[in-house]
Amino acid sequence: MNSTLFGRKHCSFDLIAHVHVFTFSTSLFCTESTMWLLIFLVNFVIMAAGSYWYLFGRPSPFTLESVRPPGPYEMDQKKRDKVLKQGFNKEKIPDNLDAIVIGSGIGGMTAAATMAKVGKRVLVLEQHDVAGGCCHTFTKQGFEFDAGLHYIGQLHENSLFKVAMDQITEGQLEFVEIDKRFDNLVIGTGEEQRDYSIYTGKTEMEQHLKKQFPEDVKAVEEFFKIMKITARRTPLLALLKLIPKWLALFLIKSGIAYLCSSIFRLSSTSATEMNNRLTSNKDLHLIFCYFFYGVPPKDSSGVINALLLHHYKRGAYYPKGGASEIPFHITKVIQKYGGNVLVRAPVTRILVDEKGAYGVTVRKGGVDVEVRAPVVISNCGIHTTFQKLLPPEIQAKPEIQNRVTIKPGKAAFLLFSGFDATSEELGITSTNLWLFKSNDMDAMMEEFYSMDKDEAPENIPMMLITFPSAKDPTSQIRHPGKTSMTILTMVNYEWFEEWKDTTVRKRGDDYFTYKMRFANYLFDWTCKHFPKLREKLVYQEAASPLSSTHYLGSTRGAIYSADHNLERFHAETIAKNRCDTPVKNLYISGQDVFSCGIIGAMHGGLLCASAVLNQIIYIDLFLLKKKLKRKKAKEMARLAKPKVQ
Repeated sequence: MNSTLFGRKHCSFDLIAHVHVFTFSTSLFCTESTMWLLIFLVNFVIMAAGSYWYLFGRPSPFTLESVRPPGPYEMDQKKRDKVLKQGFNKEKIPDNLDAIVIGSGIGGMTAAATMAKVGKRVLVLEQHDVAGGCCHTFTKQGFEFDAGLHYIGQLHENSLFKVAMDQITEGQLEFVEIDKRFDNLVIGTGEEQRDYSIYTGKTEMEQHLKKQFPEDVKAVEEFFKIMKITARRTPLLALLKLIPKWLALFLIKSGIAYLCSSIFRLSSTSATEMNNRLTSNKDLHLIFCYFFYGVPPKDSSGVINALLLHHYKRGAYYPKGGASEIPFHITKVIQKYGGNVLVRAPVTRILVDEKGAYGVTVRKGGVDVEVRAPVVISNCGIHTTFQKLLPPEIQAKPEIQNRVTIKPGKAAFLLFSGFDATSEELGITSTNLWLFKSNDMDAMMEEFYSMDKDEAPENIPMMLITFPSAKDPTSQIRHPGKTSMTILTMVNYEWFEEWKDTTVRKRGDDYFTYKMRFANYLFDWTCKHFPKLREKLVYQEAASPLSSTHYLGSTRGAIYSADHNLERFHAETIAKNRCDTPVKNLYISGQDVFSCGIIGAMHGGLLCASAVLNQIIYIDLFLLKKKLKRKKAKEMARLAKPKVQ
């Protein structure tokens, strides 16, 4: 790494200053003596680490020089397919691999690109026929659909997420900000329907909610204080995964962590409990936790729900050119440094001997092909990793079984629709629409998930409606006169389980009829809010949990992977759920490391890269972020300086 760029001689002191701000300066529930003891201990560790880093410094994966202005959008689909659809064969495997990544979701790709940028040769293996995981797109009859990315936040200038995204794509990925009113919520139906809007903006989001709930101004203010605390202190939860496990568990079990910050108690407080303390207004309760991911508020962490809303406070964004731009540009970075991303490469086994993991087998033409590397990273979820890919004798070990105590999350059901009309003709915008039959999320979800298979399709209680073509300014250039729509809801996998052993697209009439009952109900409900859609509909396809299992490799159709229940966010569980595993040289990346969604999975990749490289790469990100902010401040000062005539 360029020592002049990052000022390695002052690294330990910069880091001490950062940790003071980042960790302790805003703590609310910390006694003065405890606080100073912790500051002393952390500073001692950091100074020691900083001294070691100065003497034996490792190269940083992140530099200003690696980011360049975005190039022109690649319109040639054949050239795009050469990057995103490069099929597996032995000749395409790079020599002298340093690591293998199983799965090309954003978590695995982030880990791979980060390692590539310090000179590691990484091979990413994807079982689907296109790279990207939930970031991939597919085109049918001229309509392009995103498989899982609907919008992203925290991409404002010099945010940590933006800095990281720029680094792993080397500045080639562009985002467009969607409407300031990024989400509309409709609660109830018919005459009981209430409409609410959520806006982006540092102050606008809170002010607009206050206007809509004038009787609950105090509750809104208190919730936004909680949002601020969680946004500032959640890195402390991640820190539990970066420091030695014995130290993390000591801080938790001794109670020191709880004295240090309120975040450790908040993370294990349910959203329902938090909401009840703030207000009795059920509509506001729902707005505080409307981002459904299959877990009712009474069983989910209030911190995660607060973070999800805070995520869009500084804007909601969509990739220019579509979601597939993300894997397209990350793949190029991996290839630039000697690695590769290969599809149609289903991993059947992780190879393990007495020294640990040493490679994988890939099914090719009915034969298992061995691919060896000193490090294996699994981005396909803890359940697939520990219960399917490891040898049976390794799966049976107690230390392995202890890593799979969290059940898979709820399954997803998606409906993809295409319309022969523009957004303007259909009267739609980039704003997403969330529909809820009731304002009691706990009761609504409990009732729905307890229904039997036959009554569920006509009783769906909530859904998200989003129009990817309305968010991407290049859509009308690439697919003129066409509009695409994606609808998402959560369902029980058990309702579709009887068809799990059938072949995709050959599951039979009973299956098709059953899944279309869900699809028709979702579409009919949507048309009540967008009446022009029905007559312009020309394409429609429903994706059941079996589709997610087949195409995305999701366990039981759970696109958000392991369940995001309250137990998962207890401090001790967070500390134990790490990237390293009981199998030496085997690591976990993606959503199961920290949390769901694009940014959660990406942080899973960064945490994984930190574990594999044995260096906290967040330090490099923070230092680069500080340098970018100083650069921006100098530019602003120069522009503000009056010109001499």
